[in-house]
Amino acid sequence: MKKSVKVTLIIIGSILLALVILIGAFYLVVSHDWSGDDEVPVSVAMQDNPYIAQDGRTMISAHRSGGGIAPENTMMAFKNCVESSSFSIDIFEFDLHLTKDGELILLHDETLDRTSDSVEVFGREDVKPSEMTYEELRQLNMGENFTTDAGETPYKGLRGDDVPDDLRVVRLQDVFDYLANYGEYSYIIEIKDSGELGRQACDKLYSIMKEYDMIDRVVVGTFHGEVTEYMDATYPDMLRSASITEVAGFYFDALEGAEQPDDAYQFEALQIPDELFFDLSTVQLVNYAHQHNIAVQYWTINDPETVRELADIGADAIMSDDPNMAYNTLYGDGSTTTERESSGT
Repeated sequence: MKKSVKVTLIIIGSILLALVILIGAFYLVVSHDWSGDDEVPVSVAMQDNPYIAQDGRTMISAHRSGGGIAPENTMMAFKNCVESSSFSIDIFEFDLHLTKDGELILLHDETLDRTSDSVEVFGREDVKPSEMTYEELRQLNMGENFTTDAGETPYKGLRGDDVPDDLRVVRLQDVFDYLANYGEYSYIIEIKDSGELGRQACDKLYSIMKEYDMIDRVVVGTFHGEVTEYMDATYPDMLRSASITEVAGFYFDALEGAEQPDDAYQFEALQIPDELFFDLSTVQLVNYAHQHNIAVQYWTINDPETVRELADIGADAIMSDDPNMAYNTLYGDGSTTTERESSGT
């Protein structure tokens, strides 16, 4: 089969699947009796999943390592979080790509254009991490296009030796090494590569997690089904989040209160927005997830009102580009997590 025909069939199949999901969702939402939903109590899960919030305390996750208040996915962003006296976080979220020489680096986009001076350094647009070695990528200023809320670009124009080390491309193991000095953080990590590259990234990620004894402290996600299948078949002890189709199926089960066995779901976390075609921020969904030992983590929540609403329904974690805002919205007593735990509050 010609590649173009195969791609067309895949696209058509994806559209048909999406339509089936939307039709099913519409039918279930319309036919569901929502009376009394607001009176359903928030469950306090007594489960062994480390990502389920204990004692009803919603965890704070720095999305893209806090990319709204420092250049995303850089060591500077990590430092900004762990060295702050005004807030603290529980979980770091970031994204990984594999380089040409097999290193896992932090980057959200498929290319380096949006966040760095890649076009200037490499002389062309759309350079992917897999096309360059780690050392070649270290030339870049990863804070080049970071813009503050005031519209300032404090790191733009830095070149060569003037680029601080914490604004250069960073490897996964360097992040683990640095954060080990500040406590036992948990992680939400997304594999961005697809196909064979994604499978190789999965291998490398698992190897590093084993080396650093991180298997039970990382939930791995991907939007690529083939990588999810490879993860399940090759690394059954790797904790992972639900795929898009799994989220849809789980939503319908929760809506109907379906009786499912304990091993019905192969994922440990739902990583979802608060709304996607239909409302995903319900007490019913969170309670149903907790019944099945599944954590519910919401992205990307950047306003105080939604942060409060999600905490009220029992959300286990809130991923925010502005963890400072999220933390102080829920725990704005001026103390950090460590200080509150040590004082018993």
